[in-house]
Amino acid sequence: MYFVTKRLEISAAHRLELDYPSKCTSLHGHNWIVTVHCRSKELNANGMVTDFTEIKELVAGKFDHKVLNDTVDFNPTAENLARYLCENIANCFRVDVQESEGNVASYCID
Repeated sequence: MYFVTKRLEISAAHRLELDYPSKCTSLHGHNWIVTVHCRSKELNANGMVTDFTEIKELVAGKFDHKVLNDTVDFNPTAENLARYLCENIANCFRVDVQESEGNVASYCID
């Protein structure tokens, strides 16, 4: 089994839709750290599990310096972002999204 990991830092803003009072329902920003884990039993024709550039394009290209609410059609919690990325990156089995120090959400596919 081959494994690759790509770690990126992006800056993005969001506001959460919550069913309780919270300061997070106001627009605010984070310097997010996103770690993408991919695996494959076989390498592709280029000798890769997943091209690091493809990961960067999906994460940074779509989310860096953006308002996440304007970019996705779901409530942009760290958990939902982790799931979205994991489901949309080739061979991805885990994504960790850190929105601030000590606050990390992960999504894994078995």
